[in-house]
Amino acid sequence: MRKLSIIILAIALLGITFSCTKDDLEPTLAQSKNILVSINTTEDLLTLLNGTYNRMTQASYYGRDLIIFNEVRSDNCFSNGNSGRFLTPAAMTLGNNEAYVTDTWSQIYAVIAEANLIIGATDIEGDEDEINHIKGQAYAIRALAHFDLLKLYGQQHVTGGDPTLGIPYVTVFKDDNLLPVRNTVAEVKTNINNDLMQALNLMDESLNNPSKQYITTYAVNALQARVAVYFKDWPAAKLACEAVINSDNYEIISPENFPKIWTQDGPVNSIFELAFSSIDNQNINGLQYIYRGENYGDIEALADLTDLFEADDVRGFSTGMLGIEGGSLLRNMGKYPSIDYSDEIFLIRYEEVVLMYAEALFEIDNNDPEALVWLNKVPAKRKATLYSEATKANIMLERRKELCFEGFRFDDLARTGSDIPLVAALKQTHGGPQYGSYKYAFPIPLAELNANSAMVQNYGYSSSK
Repeated sequence: MRKLSIIILAIALLGITFSCTKDDLEPTLAQSKNILVSINTTEDLLTLLNGTYNRMTQASYYGRDLIIFNEVRSDNCFSNGNSGRFLTPAAMTLGNNEAYVTDTWSQIYAVIAEANLIIGATDIEGDEDEINHIKGQAYAIRALAHFDLLKLYGQQHVTGGDPTLGIPYVTVFKDDNLLPVRNTVAEVKTNINNDLMQALNLMDESLNNPSKQYITTYAVNALQARVAVYFKDWPAAKLACEAVINSDNYEIISPENFPKIWTQDGPVNSIFELAFSSIDNQNINGLQYIYRGENYGDIEALADLTDLFEADDVRGFSTGMLGIEGGSLLRNMGKYPSIDYSDEIFLIRYEEVVLMYAEALFEIDNNDPEALVWLNKVPAKRKATLYSEATKANIMLERRKELCFEGFRFDDLARTGSDIPLVAALKQTHGGPQYGSYKYAFPIPLAELNANSAMVQNYGYSSSK
């Protein structure tokens, strides 16, 4: 009998049980042998959608790990090992049997499985427009999840192996194929873009949820821009950013309010955020504890980052966004600060869209004066010195300052073909890998390799324990 791969196991686990109630955040996994027959109404579909969002908040995905992976593998942060966490991701010495590798892979594929369940549901009772709007969100989630997997496990930034190797793109909840193969990077890109376009085709702007805790049509546009920027499709990035900008629904947060948004729900600059509460939380496994505190606080900021902020910059020390603990530990004190774990996590902020727009304008025409105009819109609202010219370096610098601690830095280095800067050799245990190193990708989990004979390990990693 063939063993199930992690991908298929994640799907199978979702089918163990299911019940729909109005108040459920995540579908319980307890009663139906065939989960598909339990989805009959719009309410059932919405319950499952809420569960999918909730699964994205788990520590092994956006609740902590994905964000931290992209900070400690850069020149922003390092792991001090205070509680023994994130030492191997920070050193970029991950083994194929580590929880960081396996848990994130399986958690993201579980999110994809739930999204596929929503997409594949048929004969649903209710308003067709509402049903389509829910399904559109599922398509967007599926696209985002595969994009995240590709950035972590794909070989597009690795030389020496096969740079075309992506990740399996799973589009059905239950499939006879128990041994999924890795799609090429190009195929994954195409599927992501197709899913985002299908999301827009199904969704209705009038049904956008104002809470910011559900994907809206504008969130889909922003995701299109993020994908386009990553793959250097600058005209597509420009158009997608303009769809958000021209909506007039968002604005760059004011300097006096910037420190406050991290404890607020749905501020004017939020395009999409994940909901957290003091009841439904990650406890000591959340971002709050990993960024600060005496008992945990494994993630420290590097002076190379904190020195970038001018004295009056509201993102720096002047407002307490940055701080010092224990006399010498440089800390992120302002983002995700609430010790009751109730802070929402922004997945898309308007400021990111503005900076993507500046980058797209610059890449399309290096002499376009509008690139500088849009680049300076962010520092103008941060009490920071404006740039005198739009350059790739200045755009990347502003992204680093604005988006630090939010999980963008490693991807920005990778997509621009940059080495990992070694700015503090005794703290950055990764040693500053050059672009193209096998370390730019996570290994494929050993459990997946053992269960799936069609799976190929990433270059530089062992296919056995």
